[in-house]
Amino acid sequence: MIEGRAETRTAILHAARSLFLEKGYAGASVRSVASAAGVDAALPIHYFGTKEALFLEALPSMPDHQPLLDGDPDGLGERFIRYVLEEDGHLRPLYLTLLRASDAGAVGEQLRHLHETTFVAPLETRLAGPDADLRARLAAALVGGLMYALWVVGDERLLAEGEDVIIRRYGALLQQLIDPA
Repeated sequence: MIEGRAETRTAILHAARSLFLEKGYAGASVRSVASAAGVDAALPIHYFGTKEALFLEALPSMPDHQPLLDGDPDGLGERFIRYVLEEDGHLRPLYLTLLRASDAGAVGEQLRHLHETTFVAPLETRLAGPDADLRARLAAALVGGLMYALWVVGDERLLAEGEDVIIRRYGALLQQLIDPA
């Protein structure tokens, strides 16, 4: 049995994070979270109010490292696509978990917030020209499309091309939005 409120809350969060990343929002019940945490089935709701609130608090945050703010804008397209493809296993499960739960109201809002704060806004600050906001949003859509094709659809023919080809070609597309000149 877990001793103390802080320890109980932490155990619930750890169990929820693990189950939500493994099974998704719909596949992880509050009861299964409580069971994995070794606590009474009522405690997750007692501590977090709703399954949705538990989900949002349990998910890991985006990495602190922001590749969109690194280095010269020249070559940023390839650097960013390389980051997406070679990431450390943090981005993919978070993306998939949020995507699959995006029909839950607050989760959809969180997904939009992450889209805006981790991609669009940082990129927009790096772009010159009157259409920087539009180009940043198009770039986000382009990268999101790649993530969807690789991680949701599992496009085998695209995967068969190899990372270097995808990085070079997709990076060039992204670079055109970053620097249209």
